[in-house]
Amino acid sequence: MNAGVLYAGLAYVAWGLLPIFFKQISNVNALEVVAHRVVWSLVFLLCVLAVLQRRAWLRDITRQPRVLLAFAVSALLLSANWTVYVWAVQNAHVLDASLGYFILPLIYVVIGFVFLRERPRPVQWLAVAVAAAGVVWLTVQAGRLPWVALVLAVTFGIYGLLRKLAPLGALEGLTLETLVLFPLAAGLLAWWAWHGQGAIVQGNAPTIGWLLLAGPLTAIPLLLFAAGARRIPMATLGILQYISPSIQMLVGVFLYGEAFDTVRALGFYLIWLALAIYSLDSLWSARKRQET
Repeated sequence: MNAGVLYAGLAYVAWGLLPIFFKQISNVNALEVVAHRVVWSLVFLLCVLAVLQRRAWLRDITRQPRVLLAFAVSALLLSANWTVYVWAVQNAHVLDASLGYFILPLIYVVIGFVFLRERPRPVQWLAVAVAAAGVVWLTVQAGRLPWVALVLAVTFGIYGLLRKLAPLGALEGLTLETLVLFPLAAGLLAWWAWHGQGAIVQGNAPTIGWLLLAGPLTAIPLLLFAAGARRIPMATLGILQYISPSIQMLVGVFLYGEAFDTVRALGFYLIWLALAIYSLDSLWSARKRQET
């Protein structure tokens, strides 16, 4: 149990600190950053699989076209999520990105209702309604939808649904997704290099070094998360997941000076209230199941 909390906690801390990494390469186009992330993640993941001697799954999966199609869709959702996230960090929208992951648990409630025919409890619907009020408030005070937060939450929410239904584990699944994206990512990097553009040609040594780190910085938190998720209850995992957006929010406000005035804070307060309602209900339901 303690090891599981440690592994999952470290994964969420690493994800929370990712904006600092992406700020180091803010001079690189977001799409190019994602292309590097795909390529070097795949290289790192293949090395890990080789060390663990886990290769049979890839041969088996090639005989299942429906599974391949599902992972192609999840790969596209993941790449869209990554691109918007990197763009948000590079363009001073770290707070909006953190908001997306704050509302993600409530997006899961809606997705479960729509796609899996789950029946959320009344208290869960109350949490969704309070969070929706927070989003409406942020829209009204800003004069526009918080599209960064909504795109991040919806793309990762549907991605989570596809991964929930997929037959592969975290390591193999991410490997297959990066393998699907690799031809496009490598092709883009080669095209830019051929035309004398991109970090490979124009970047300095530190920038290229940061881009190479994208592989392990993508894969290691995922491996820690997978190790932690196997050892702790879902209710505990659900509480720990707020570590990541909380760190992102603190980084955005105190490290990068993004505005967090009282008017904007009210929208966040409503969403935090919704998360408190949702978390308490989840803990109460988990304890009830244990007692029975």
